[in-house]
Amino acid sequence: MNRLFANICSFNLGKAKRFYTELFGFQVKYDSDWFVHLCDPANGSLELGLIAKNHELVPELARGQSSGIYITLVVDDVDLVYRKAQELKVKIIDPPTPTFYGQKRMLLQDPDGSLLDVSSLYNA
Repeated sequence: MNRLFANICSFNLGKAKRFYTELFGFQVKYDSDWFVHLCDPANGSLELGLIAKNHELVPELARGQSSGIYITLVVDDVDLVYRKAQELKVKIIDPPTPTFYGQKRMLLQDPDGSLLDVSSLYNA
């Protein structure tokens, strides 16, 4: 395998692009009216695609509401992301909570309703 990244289908690419760049610091690598390619500025191999949900390249099965899949973003400080998410009025499902496996995680939704697990290491 040479490369792996997820594409998130969006009804509003501008809103989705602002969400991922403002909350997580992704940089725009490519931007068009149907596709936005994002990457982490510190690690270019961490990539995320945003694609217009109604674009002809989106498989028919992916055009409905997503379920059964969520994306995990491991960050340095989940509490910091939580505070920023509150400022940006992001829909937070669960606030940061310590887990039994040594991480602290929160659940939130992006503007299109995609579920995100945001986690960081946690030392009690």
